[in-house]
Amino acid sequence: MAAPLTVILFGATGDLAKRKLIPGLLHLFQSHLLDDMRVVGTSLDDLSVDDFKDLALRAIREHSTRTLKDEDWNHFSQRLDYVPLSAGPEALKAAVLRAEEELPGDDELRLHYLSVPPKAALAAVSTIAAAGLVERSRIIMEKPFGTDYASAVKLNRQLHEVFDESQIFRIDHFLGKEAAQNILAFRFANGLFEPIWHRNNIDHIQIDVPETLGLTQRGDFYEATGAYRDMVVTHLFQVLAFTAMEPPSALEPAAINREKTKVFRSMSPIEPTNVIRGQYVGYRQEPGVAPDSETETFVALKCYIDNWRWAGVPFFLRTGKRMGEGARIISIAFKEPPRSMFPAGSGVGDHGPDHLTFDLSDQPRMSLSFYGKRPGPGYRLDKLSMQFAMKDTTWAGSVLEAYERLIYDAARGDSTLFASANGIERLWEISQPLLDNPPIVRPYDQGSWGPNQIHQLVSPFGWRLPFERKWREPS
Repeated sequence: MAAPLTVILFGATGDLAKRKLIPGLLHLFQSHLLDDMRVVGTSLDDLSVDDFKDLALRAIREHSTRTLKDEDWNHFSQRLDYVPLSAGPEALKAAVLRAEEELPGDDELRLHYLSVPPKAALAAVSTIAAAGLVERSRIIMEKPFGTDYASAVKLNRQLHEVFDESQIFRIDHFLGKEAAQNILAFRFANGLFEPIWHRNNIDHIQIDVPETLGLTQRGDFYEATGAYRDMVVTHLFQVLAFTAMEPPSALEPAAINREKTKVFRSMSPIEPTNVIRGQYVGYRQEPGVAPDSETETFVALKCYIDNWRWAGVPFFLRTGKRMGEGARIISIAFKEPPRSMFPAGSGVGDHGPDHLTFDLSDQPRMSLSFYGKRPGPGYRLDKLSMQFAMKDTTWAGSVLEAYERLIYDAARGDSTLFASANGIERLWEISQPLLDNPPIVRPYDQGSWGPNQIHQLVSPFGWRLPFERKWREPS
């Protein structure tokens, strides 16, 4: 359990705070995971405490997926306070000290959540330092962590002038999802799968995160970022590390982070010839976007991990805006066995290799496909599958949403699901060849699956999305 906690929420009136953070904090309070908690909100908006409570209640009613009881809200709202940034560091410190006076014991912690744009992050850190709120504190940083190798090194150096690395939690909400964490359990707890998680048995791996959403009024931010910086470095590479890491010596943060960093250090630099960049038609007409913009809203790439386990196995990553479907999958394609014993027309190999698929959505699922014989005379094979869905279990009600899990972990000081300074700097280092010499941006239609060149990138394989066969719903 976490110690008594004061959450200082920077950007408390912003979109992320209203959609995820405030409803998430309420649920952590309701579930008694963080019941000794106070929340001090701060932002550029000049609100009173009552105004902030009204904003929080509206956000919870609009965005929370859980039932709100009047009794829970009454208890939670008493734990909310607000200070506009214009009031200065001393006013923020006074609010935090008031909150701590209400907490039991004398081992209170402070959790600073920086739900602010990247350009405002260091200003928030300066405010924390000026207010004298660094002691007994941890800080959660939102992505992206720099825009290239030099900026990442500089950002980490500036952060370390105020906070020790052990106090810094660089958040990636993808890793907060149950399905992402289930990869570790699936791999390392099952004697059936760990021995075959190897280049001898695996043909290739796909991590595919298409989005149907557009910019949602983030044109200025996206113009300076693009799909690669926004999604690949901070999300997809982190998922890749969980998929590819060696068994840790223990299920604890330092051991797991060591193995993740080893994956990043083994990755070959990203070759521009192995990258497809795209931009959806109509992007240049979005608010805040330059009429001649070359920013990519789509990226697909092939990369390699040059170590004993993965040498020669391609990893294909894809993500983009305004695509045909929203999904988050990891697909492991196994090598096909010799087919010599099967007669012509048997159907073996007709549907491609066997796949193990993880769906990282809010309703996590996994599927294992394989060939089986159709009933009847002769020898006709078809593709079958075994599927598991979390919602079909008695555990479904215990699932924490990604931000809830990560806030709770940070409150406990568990950095397993967070990015380290060394890991982030290494990812920017291997990205530098691409950033220095990016390939041209190719147009793609909204509602499509990206530029046509993506098929050349993945050849002789095919993209798993869109799925030929839909997930089965329980009967």
